[in-house]
Amino acid sequence: MRILLLSAYDAVSHRYWRQGLVDAFPEHQWTVLSLPARYFSWRIRGNSLSWAFGERERLSQPYDLVIATSMVDLTALRGFIPSLAVTPTLVYFHENQFDYPESGREYRSVEPQILNLYNALCADRVLFNSAYNRDTLLTGADALLRKLPDQVPAGLVEQIRTRSQVLHVPLPDSVFQPHEPADGPLEMVWNHRWEFDKGPELLLVAVTELQAAAVPFRLHVVGQQFRSTPEVFERLHKQLEQGGQLGCWGHIESVDEYRRLLQRADVVLSTALHDFQGIAVLEAVAAGCRPVVPDRLAYPELFPDDCRYCNVDESRSPARMVAQLAQRKAAGLALDIPDVSHLSWRSMRSAWAEAMALELD
Repeated sequence: MRILLLSAYDAVSHRYWRQGLVDAFPEHQWTVLSLPARYFSWRIRGNSLSWAFGERERLSQPYDLVIATSMVDLTALRGFIPSLAVTPTLVYFHENQFDYPESGREYRSVEPQILNLYNALCADRVLFNSAYNRDTLLTGADALLRKLPDQVPAGLVEQIRTRSQVLHVPLPDSVFQPHEPADGPLEMVWNHRWEFDKGPELLLVAVTELQAAAVPFRLHVVGQQFRSTPEVFERLHKQLEQGGQLGCWGHIESVDEYRRLLQRADVVLSTALHDFQGIAVLEAVAAGCRPVVPDRLAYPELFPDDCRYCNVDESRSPARMVAQLAQRKAAGLALDIPDVSHLSWRSMRSAWAEAMALELD
């Protein structure tokens, strides 16, 4: 099968997915086009222009299937390249623009949400990496359509719902590693983007509570960093250093070194304000970490109740859960780790093959 794979805003999670997809199906002929994950407003509106007039020859080749991320301006691209308008198309949503926490610095525009809506209606099949992602898009799209002044056709959200399917981003075999826990206090990893939406303020609160309760722990704060990071990370670093709980700090360039850290750690902690699947957490669990994650977002789909905390319930706060796990480790008791092998490429390959079989529908 000849497949055109388009990633218009090729962020880390998007690249992770598309590379895994190509590697999992070497029998297909892949043409992959991607654009850098920068200049968000221009990228989501201009990708069709960039590609249609910069990659016309490759786009005009005969394809059996188009797979596009939700950031692709699919309707415009199909207009610019008529042959794509009749090619079966699958759109994959890593996230949706209806469910992002606001930092207060955003340029407010409805255009990213409109792009999501048009793509979901234009595609032959719509895939989401979690039910949470799907449901927040459908709810958000319904709310947006109700605000529009007139000439809004009925049943648009139901059209999207009927062609939608939840299909997680699979985990590569390389992330499934034997757990080799370190001796000493509880080892925790916080392995997320250093941005406000990953909840660093909540992380600082949890650390403060653990220190006040004299809970023995070491925290490794790793993950993708940017030129500008929230000021709270400086306070967190100082507080951990003064308390003697500072582990690894900053982005780990070596993949092998990062994998070894996950193998040694006992707990992976998320304080995210939004996560549409939580690949960083899932990779850590695959290496033997016990997840401590919010009781919301995509996590109820992934982990049992006793791995999820609720910030409005003090008895189920992240600090309280971590303290209990620290006690278990000190007592020599094992920490139960959820099984995520069903999310491996080995387990999910057939489901992805079925989803891509649009030409057979």
